[in-house]
Amino acid sequence: MSGSELSDTQSPPHQSKLRGILSGILSPVLAILTAFLVSGIILLLAGFDPINAFVTLIEGSFGDLRVISEVLLQATPLILIGVGLAVAFRSNIWNIGAEGQFYAGAVLAAVVGIYFGDLPAVLLVPLLLLMGFIGGALWGMLAGYFKVRFGASEIVTTIMLNYIAIIMTGYLVTGPMIEEAGKFPQSAQVSEAARLFRFLLPTRLHIGFLLAIAVAILVYILLFRTSTGYAIRAVGHNPEAARYAGIDVKRNIMLVMAISGGTAGLAGAVQVAGLTFRLYQQISPGYGFTGIAVALLANNNPIGVIFSGLLFGALRSGSEVMQISAKIPSVMAFAIQGLVILSVVTFGVYQMKWARRGRRV
Repeated sequence: MSGSELSDTQSPPHQSKLRGILSGILSPVLAILTAFLVSGIILLLAGFDPINAFVTLIEGSFGDLRVISEVLLQATPLILIGVGLAVAFRSNIWNIGAEGQFYAGAVLAAVVGIYFGDLPAVLLVPLLLLMGFIGGALWGMLAGYFKVRFGASEIVTTIMLNYIAIIMTGYLVTGPMIEEAGKFPQSAQVSEAARLFRFLLPTRLHIGFLLAIAVAILVYILLFRTSTGYAIRAVGHNPEAARYAGIDVKRNIMLVMAISGGTAGLAGAVQVAGLTFRLYQQISPGYGFTGIAVALLANNNPIGVIFSGLLFGALRSGSEVMQISAKIPSVMAFAIQGLVILSVVTFGVYQMKWARRGRRV
């Protein structure tokens, strides 16, 4: 076989890695550019100045220290949820239940923060965060159990569990956990000792953001530097080959759903302890669903999730300013966010399909 024929059939490892890196960067960039191009056209057709709208969006995200801190606050739950979903997607498990897992974690965190409020902060805060993680992990593992025991689709079960968690939360804040005054569908506030430390006063930014960064780094190490992470990725590539190699696929599914659900539950706990200080009927504005786009935009890389989470945090925070300053209706602001999510998911799905096709070839 000639040298030219060899180069056509087998690329050197460093070239394959370079193509993978370029593909991982190019796909998100194209997705974002496509979304903003379509958004600009829609704004123009609706009679708005797209340039002014996007400039306002940027200023509303990075204009001063206060708005930057709000972006980081919006990004915190998205990073935690996106990291967990990246683990699930790496294992070819479509966890669509991060929203419900977020609620499950928030509920247990609120219970700890309200009913164990006499504990010192050095014990209470870790306990609250741990219970939030456990709540989300158990909710995720329930869907994992249905999959390994009955072969139920995790897409269906996680979506159904979303509704159950949201309805359960609604019941709690209008019944057993309603505030003492009983005027609003919300719980009492968690104790002062249960609240996360704010480190950039006078802004609302708390250590939950630093925790999200730490979790992303730890999960990256787990995925790419440990045998457990290798098993997770192997099952995602080819579950039959992984089973033949001695990997317990069912155990892997349960572990992945525990990690994925646990980080979403941790996001719920951070939201309660760091921002809302109580449990609400609608405590999540859709973080669990946006987290899917965050993970896909990052190509299911936990470190990349940090940056994609910041992007979506900026979109959420900046769109609010855009409504006020550029007089863009809230419907249009939500449409722009939706187009970004749709574009990211579309490009991400096609990228994964092409990657699988390449592995088969």
